[in-house]
Amino acid sequence: MLKQFRPTLVGTLVTICCIPLFIKLGFWQYSKAEQKQALQAQYDASSSHQAEAMPEDLSNPQTLRYKQVEVTGEYVKQYQILLDNQVEGETAGYHVITPLKVDGKEELVLVDRGWIAASDNHADVPQIDVPIGAQKVLGQIWVPSKKFYTLSPQPIENGEWQVLWQNMDMDAYAKAVPMKVLPVAIRMSPDNQGGFVRNWIRPDDRIATHLGYAYQWFGFAFAAFAIYLFVGFRRGKQASLN
Repeated sequence: MLKQFRPTLVGTLVTICCIPLFIKLGFWQYSKAEQKQALQAQYDASSSHQAEAMPEDLSNPQTLRYKQVEVTGEYVKQYQILLDNQVEGETAGYHVITPLKVDGKEELVLVDRGWIAASDNHADVPQIDVPIGAQKVLGQIWVPSKKFYTLSPQPIENGEWQVLWQNMDMDAYAKAVPMKVLPVAIRMSPDNQGGFVRNWIRPDDRIATHLGYAYQWFGFAFAAFAIYLFVGFRRGKQASLN
């Protein structure tokens, strides 16, 4: 006796909704892996080059990501900030972001000097030493993401500079200080003096994770279709027996 395929309306609607969604989520994760692979290729290419002066043309910061640069100037302590909720290993802490006034120019470039641990009482904001005098900073160009949502306070409240920031909001920072701020920052080289813990994460750090999620979503799509067929034929068999 041939089995009949008699799916339920509800089962059909659920399957029609779920399979495209699972496939879309799979391609989304796969796309994220491809983006990280492209960034890793850019990272590897830039890492093999000697450090150069900060480019004059910063109109397209994305093309300069990871470029090795060398900048001289003096730190401006009063506009230093701490990026909150930064984790090193399993320890919470901050990234220390210090603006550097570039020699011969009235402009600032932000320098991520690395990670420091937070105190047990998170309300105690650490006091961070800032090297004085002429400084030479070596590092890679960092383009902070603009994809975030924050409830952090305004940069200046009641006339006081706010040290703790939830995200590196370049636009808010540029509006808060009286000097021009370059649209890119520098992640200080681990070999450069004047910094803290600098275990910079490679772009390919989570590629395997994204690929794993992609295959998982594709697997869900296949499983949903297989279950739909199995239940539909099983129901058709029962209906024919009746």
